[in-house]
Amino acid sequence: MANSQGSDLGRLLTAMVTPMDEQGRIDWGQVKKLAKGLIESGNDGVVVCGTTGENPTLTNEEKLRMWAETKAAIGKKGKVVANTGNYNTHESIELTKQAEEVGVDGLLLTVPYYNKPPQEGIYQHFKAIAGSTHLPCMMYNIPGRASVNMSVETTVRCSQIDNIVGVKEASGNMEQIARIIDGSRDGFKVWSGNDGETYPIMALGGYGIVSVIGNLFGRQMKRLVELTASGKMREAQAEHLRLMPIGIGFCSVSTNPIPIKYAMNKAGFRVGKPRLPLVEPDAKAAAVIDKWLEEYRVDLAVG
Repeated sequence: MANSQGSDLGRLLTAMVTPMDEQGRIDWGQVKKLAKGLIESGNDGVVVCGTTGENPTLTNEEKLRMWAETKAAIGKKGKVVANTGNYNTHESIELTKQAEEVGVDGLLLTVPYYNKPPQEGIYQHFKAIAGSTHLPCMMYNIPGRASVNMSVETTVRCSQIDNIVGVKEASGNMEQIARIIDGSRDGFKVWSGNDGETYPIMALGGYGIVSVIGNLFGRQMKRLVELTASGKMREAQAEHLRLMPIGIGFCSVSTNPIPIKYAMNKAGFRVGKPRLPLVEPDAKAAAVIDKWLEEYRVDLAVG
């Protein structure tokens, strides 16, 4: 079923948080408002129901409605990438087919977590899911959460599958990322999986970023991406250094998405608390986030 048409998902994608009300239910009005706001604040598209969107605590019914509501909200103004991959290949295929039916533009497929498959298993997992859909697929390598690293060889091998169009790389291993960029098929894209690594990965030949801080600071991340992509490296380096405290900080001060949800609420865009087992930040972390909000301009319309 592979078909790589329409594979350009954008350089700046933000992993959208999932807005919730005081009872912990998804706030569908805020979902649509946030989706529109993210496109208006500089994002090319959104990744929906990823880690930042609290994927493990959402039901499949909630995920399907999230994808449908987000796509209805932004239409053709931006891409909607649905996170449909987990450690269960069969379930991932079924969810992928359902996501395609509701009209998403692409898929995020995470390296299977928890069960620690060998490299051949990782390859066969991605091959099977990609073969079940016409949509462009972005793999996601995040060994810190998956507890297994997808090797250079496996990534390059997967790059030969027509509708696997790229990888979101969050290994933090620049040598590995450089070898993937060098060895993969022409047109295969590498997105940074960490905001603080956007500039170095793009300087190596990477394509863009799947951002967390893009929820609030989209235009500033857009400027960094555009400067780097256009080869204005001195200006890009300066922007990278300016954004680095929040680029690194929002995923290190506490478990993602605890900090970004707190920051959005604090800035005036209501997204509610994270679902258990995640909780709100402690006083020390909250004070750090408060300081960032004083120092950086918020790009998301919060009024």
